[in-house]
Amino acid sequence: MPRAVNGTIHKNRRKKVLKKAKGFRGGRSKLFRTAKSAVMKAGQWAYRDRRKKKSEFRKLWIIRINAAVRENGLSYSQFMHGLKKLGIELDRKALAELAFNEKEVFQAIVEKVKSAA
Repeated sequence: MPRAVNGTIHKNRRKKVLKKAKGFRGGRSKLFRTAKSAVMKAGQWAYRDRRKKKSEFRKLWIIRINAAVRENGLSYSQFMHGLKKLGIELDRKALAELAFNEKEVFQAIVEKVKSAA
């Protein structure tokens, strides 16, 4: 019995890879072998960057808090130390949100920290 070369499983596997490579440039979206390696590499970067995204956001929050605190005459480290001393348990995400959108609420927190120091 002759060997079936163009079976549905074979075609479906290739279609699945080429569908994931849609939007890539040149042969990376059209040729199976290059598309396969491009999709694998894209998956590795996606995996790495899902973890990296968390540290990137933390950096952004710290930058926003620092900028808002310096407008009120404190440094970031003094502010965070004051919060710990007062027992205010707001995380950096919440503080950055307050500093960015609710300036008067954030200023009240900064004044509380300043008076305690």
